[in-house]
Amino acid sequence: MSALTITIRSADTGPVLEIGGDLDYDQAPRLRRAVTALSLEPGQRLVLDLSRIQFCDSSGITALIVARNHAVAAQADISLAAVPDNTIRILRIVGLDRVFTLHTDVDTATAPPATT
Repeated sequence: MSALTITIRSADTGPVLEIGGDLDYDQAPRLRRAVTALSLEPGQRLVLDLSRIQFCDSSGITALIVARNHAVAAQADISLAAVPDNTIRILRIVGLDRVFTLHTDVDTATAPPATT
């Protein structure tokens, strides 16, 4: 098992959480606490960088849903970036790939919205 690491930084679009290690039953509460402690403004985008996640179980998926609910309550957006294949597979199986906006990398996830 790999301890969960969470690094928070700012982007022009809002906060970015770089998450690494195991997002499992033992570690998921740490992510839930980190996310719910964030002050989000309407229109911001919370980005969860999952590029260093090694394992994600149902508790980890629940923590991602908590993050989404926190963003929605603040009238903010949420995106998942660099989601590992094994985690994308889980998201697809349970239909959460239609709930979360998925990006291939953090740069894409933190790009300002296109203007028309």
